[in-house]
Amino acid sequence: MRYVVRFPVDDPELSALHAAAFEGELDVQPWAERLERWALTWVGAFSNDQLVGFVQVCWDGGAHAFVLDTAVHPDHGRQGIGKQLVLTAAEEARKAGCEWLHVDYEPHLKAFYEDACGFRPTDAGLLKLR
Repeated sequence: MRYVVRFPVDDPELSALHAAAFEGELDVQPWAERLERWALTWVGAFSNDQLVGFVQVCWDGGAHAFVLDTAVHPDHGRQGIGKQLVLTAAEEARKAGCEWLHVDYEPHLKAFYEDACGFRPTDAGLLKLR
């Protein structure tokens, strides 16, 4: 497995990975444009040059960064790819000067983010805007 930071993004390829990982319909999104504009960094996991995992980190330009869109293709799950993606992204955020790395996750991902990746639970709030 090869992990690449800030790899050149192919919108259809990343959209297909996202759809497979989240069991959704394929809807090609402008990933490359969004990442260049809003992300501090992103990491791809590649198997034989095929994108099989992805995570991005957005930030506030200061101390806080945020993990988003952690995705591993179901055919490559349970191999430590997601953990390595998140840990690589965390190291990139640390090198950029961030002090805190935040992540929101659903209850079924608690063991992954807390036990495997080392996040600690905190109180947080959420406001639905649409």
